[in-house]
Amino acid sequence: MAESRGRVWTGVIRVGPRQGDHRVAVRAVLSVGVPLLVLLLIGRLDLSVYASFGAFAALYGRTDQPRPRVIMQATAGAILVSSMLIGTVVSALSSPAVVGVVVVAAIAAAVTLFAYRSQWHPPGALFAVFAGGATASLPAGWSSLLLVLLVGGASVAWSLIVTVAFVLARRGSWARPTRPRPAIGPVAWEMTATVGVAALLAGLAGALLVGTHWYWAMVGAVAAVGGAHVTARLIRGAQRLLGTLLGVLIAAGLLALHLPPWLTILVAVAFQALSELFVGRNYGIAMVFITPLALLMISLASPATPEMLLRDRVIETIIGVAVGTVVAIVSAALRRRTARG
Repeated sequence: MAESRGRVWTGVIRVGPRQGDHRVAVRAVLSVGVPLLVLLLIGRLDLSVYASFGAFAALYGRTDQPRPRVIMQATAGAILVSSMLIGTVVSALSSPAVVGVVVVAAIAAAVTLFAYRSQWHPPGALFAVFAGGATASLPAGWSSLLLVLLVGGASVAWSLIVTVAFVLARRGSWARPTRPRPAIGPVAWEMTATVGVAALLAGLAGALLVGTHWYWAMVGAVAAVGGAHVTARLIRGAQRLLGTLLGVLIAAGLLALHLPPWLTILVAVAFQALSELFVGRNYGIAMVFITPLALLMISLASPATPEMLLRDRVIETIIGVAVGTVVAIVSAALRRRTARG
């Protein structure tokens, strides 16, 4: 038991080697920053959530060759925009939080299975859950669907342009490499069920216990069950929780300053770059930057008191990581029992 705990805590603090993270950080800054600056100039920062999630397409395929990277980013971008459309429909229908939780949990399961089959990097459904949950929680009407398509789609297109420009600048090869696709078997179905159940339970708990920003609990749970085995899942959950708590402290200081919108964007883009420098090396360190980034972006798109944002982020993350950890342990136990039987 002590040896197992040692492996977990060693994994929590371990920082991996650099793997071209600076190039990914620059692409992320351009992909996220330019759409936000455009929205600032036209006075529509209320649409910044749509732009940000669309631009997250640039974060996929960081270790892949040019052709599969662009294909992966285009596919991920389409799924992110689709998740926002689904979330916007939930909001436009004035659905209760429980309905939003069920819908986003279904997104989590479906995208997890698709990502496994397509060998996405980063793997899993975390960004899709975040996009669907955030838009389901924001006030929206039916006209918002067009805005999601226009703003989110334009951000995806811009991120692809940035990626292609970097490939051309470095004279990368567009050869079509072979990319094995794993069969949909017991491992894939176990991952899908684990993510779907964890997201559902965490979302329900967050909606019932807190009521606001319930999707943060779902994101925390999805992150906590995202590893290939139980040790990796426990490491991920601990990193998510510790990084979030430290990031909330940074966010509290920034929100207290009441920064003007243009400076908020610059700070958020800087955090995006810092998170990309570490997300592949230590998820906990990346969360220290991702947390204030998320809170700053939400403060731009949907005015809320800083106290509420900070409180919800902490409580919902604790709920999500706790639920995800329990589901990960139970899932591992069931898998071992099935293997013995």
